[in-house]
Amino acid sequence: MLNITILGSGFAALTAIKRIRKLTPSANITVIAPKEEFLYYPSLIWIPSGLRKGDDLRINLHNFYNRQRVQYVEASVENVVENGRKVITSAGDFKNDGLIIATGGRFIKKLPGIEHAITPCEGIDAANQIKQRLEQMDGGTIAIGFGGNPKEPAAMRGGPMFEFLFGIDNMLRQQGRREKFKLVFFNPAPEPGKRLGPNVPAKITEMMHKQGIETKLGHKMVGFEENLVKTEGEEFHADLILFMPGMTGPAWLANSDLPQSEGGMIKANMYTQVEGHQNTFVVGDAGSFPGPDWQAKQAHAADLQAKVAAHNLVQTLNGQDNLQSFKHELVCIVDTLSHGILIKRSEKGCMMLPPCRLMHWAKRAFEWFYLRQYR
Repeated sequence: MLNITILGSGFAALTAIKRIRKLTPSANITVIAPKEEFLYYPSLIWIPSGLRKGDDLRINLHNFYNRQRVQYVEASVENVVENGRKVITSAGDFKNDGLIIATGGRFIKKLPGIEHAITPCEGIDAANQIKQRLEQMDGGTIAIGFGGNPKEPAAMRGGPMFEFLFGIDNMLRQQGRREKFKLVFFNPAPEPGKRLGPNVPAKITEMMHKQGIETKLGHKMVGFEENLVKTEGEEFHADLILFMPGMTGPAWLANSDLPQSEGGMIKANMYTQVEGHQNTFVVGDAGSFPGPDWQAKQAHAADLQAKVAAHNLVQTLNGQDNLQSFKHELVCIVDTLSHGILIKRSEKGCMMLPPCRLMHWAKRAFEWFYLRQYR
């Protein structure tokens, strides 16, 4: 009987579980994660407006694990050693025949004063904090921006910040108090959002200007103070700062013998296999993969990688070499609370549709459909 271990409980981990169980019904699957729950991060954007509450997005996985005949271990990963065959955790050591690492990444919190900014995608508490701060404000300046990892171009999350920006703008208009606020979007890149497509930055910036959103672009970040955003080009006042820093690999990776990219993530090949480590695979935000410079860290990419990793792991464990490479594809709906902007990019080209009410409802419908399988 194959003994397979999966680290994590996010998009990639759950997709890998389903695919492995389908491919090897008799395999012993162990999942190691700090909590027996799944958080649907894409809908955090709707918490500030009240369209969603935290409990709507937090799914207990106990029943799903039972259906998939998975052994769950509540623990934090501390190291991966012996070429991936042993995982050291806060609950003890666990051996395996094959391993899929889907622990996610970390936000780089090195900018001075970054504690004065809220990082929205850190979870439900951060989104609730944004909601509370907005409810307490009678007016003022709201600054929203994101950064990257200069050593790992794919390790950034810009799309959600566009959604928070346009969503807050729309919410304030619905509440009849938009004129009391100044919205500022800032980014160190002169053309933020370029990985979504070469024409996207100009269109997104045009949308901002139409909505009366000020832009401050092209200046490297220096840091923050309680009510101040500091860049190499200028400093400006802000009563509320939302900032998404770039990403790097999991904290335990520093002590591991797994190969690391220059940006601090686990190096993998086109088959999601960790370089130099047989039967050890990495998927999602923890990995650094070869491919185009517009690769993105998003749930859709994690799902695509997880399906391939599950297939390839089963192949290698069975002594076969019919490995698959994962498809590079970026798909997202940038939601504005009332409309959605569909953006799709692949090696065949890119597409961006104008804002459409139908896409907003499509994003909500997809959330329901996706979560249904885990409830």
